[in-house]
Amino acid sequence: MHREGHIGAALLAYAPVGFVIFVVGFEGAAMAGAVGAGLLAMVPDYDQRVPGISHRGITHTVWFAALVGIGLGLIGVAIGSSEGILTAVGLGAFGLLVGTVTILSHIAADALTPMGVEPFAPVRDDYYSYDVARAANPIANYALLALGIIASGAALVAGNVISSALL
Repeated sequence: MHREGHIGAALLAYAPVGFVIFVVGFEGAAMAGAVGAGLLAMVPDYDQRVPGISHRGITHTVWFAALVGIGLGLIGVAIGSSEGILTAVGLGAFGLLVGTVTILSHIAADALTPMGVEPFAPVRDDYYSYDVARAANPIANYALLALGIIASGAALVAGNVISSALL
């Protein structure tokens, strides 16, 4: 997929996370997570800019998703550490979740294309391609973007309704 499709996939995957974070009272964090997911959506494709790394290789694996999640989790712990252990653990878990979910959404979106992905390489050679649309298909990319925006908007509205009802 292209940028629009990957941002849509990231928002779609993040929507349930954002909903829960919003409902439990961290509205600002929920919104920041959506922005973060959108910003991270294209990270696996930076492999095209690094010599010696093949496109849809290691950056399109669950291992890379875990690495990005752990990295963001450690950043969250560092940011929250000045506020106490609970804040540090909470921000760390949130960073881990946003990072991992976003990279996994990128892998899932690329599995929709004929080129597919090998998300467990080099441990397993399982290949996934659902051959729904070519990566450059503008209709597929904008449809995925629209789906992500709708899901995020629905999560925001539902989260607001539920959190208001709980007050």
